[in-house]
Amino acid sequence: MAIFTRFKKHIETSEQNADDSLKTHYYKATFNQLFQSVEKLFHEDADCQITTLSKEHGEIAVEISKPIPCFLIVTIVSVKPLETAVDFNISSEKFSILGIYPDLKKRINSYYKRIGQLHNIVGIRKNS
Repeated sequence: MAIFTRFKKHIETSEQNADDSLKTHYYKATFNQLFQSVEKLFHEDADCQITTLSKEHGEIAVEISKPIPCFLIVTIVSVKPLETAVDFNISSEKFSILGIYPDLKKRINSYYKRIGQLHNIVGIRKNS
């Protein structure tokens, strides 16, 4: 099954993800602080264009043009007064003979890392 994973064109982070690096990340921040930081992160990236902002639903939709064209939805949810969760849902229509999954995973991990530079990470939930 792992051989076919590399050809998947869609990744969704969640608490149930088998890959620890793709589990929901929790940060020490209010919903508004984290939402603002994530929005700014994508506004400052020349390869990204925010297509939809929905603070009510805690979602930011982003079109990414380079290096791989893809579509990303960031979901931000307040769990406690100073604990906010971030999940990503990324997909691409691009075909690669070597598979697109590793590139999509690397992009998600880089976003988690950049958010972690702005806000302290509380943790990554393991399956309970």
